Amino acid sequence: MGWTKRQLIEQAFDEIGLAPYIFDLTADQLESALRRLDSLAATWNGKGIRIGYPLTSSPQNSDIDTDTNIPDMAAEALFLALANRIAPSYGKTVSLETKANAKMAYDALLNKFAVPPEMEIPGGFPIGAGYKSYAVGEPFAPVVDKLLVGDDSTLDFM
Repeated sequence: MGWTKRQLIEQAFDEIGLAPYIFDLTADQLESALRRLDSLAATWNGKGIRIGYPLTSSPQNSDIDTDTNIPDMAAEALFLALANRIAPSYGKTVSLETKANAKMAYDALLNKFAVPPEMEIPGGFPIGAGYKSYAVGEPFAPVVDKLLVGDDSTLDFM
């Protein structure tokens, strides 16, 4: 079993000096931190950093006791980044060491989990001598229409 969302949130509060074993965190504080954690993971997912975090369709569907399914190496980056995000809301200043550790953990995460976007050779681009497609016989990449619609020329999103 991996880290739960609650454990990541409590670790982030611990990092800014509001450890849950000393300070009683209210349900509103935990809910606010959960929304920030979910949005942080969604932002990373949008940047191509896929760590397996369970993204929800709305904040109301998120459960704080859900297992995050993230690898152990991603946990530190996630709770340190969350600590950096929630600290100003509680009048706390994150230490330089925490900021440096968050940057190192995020960079390590980028190196491991970032998925570069796929690129295709644009149409009309010279293919080069290594391209051995005997059927085409052209020295240039073919132009391909990437968006195809039905007979009625409307595009439906399912």
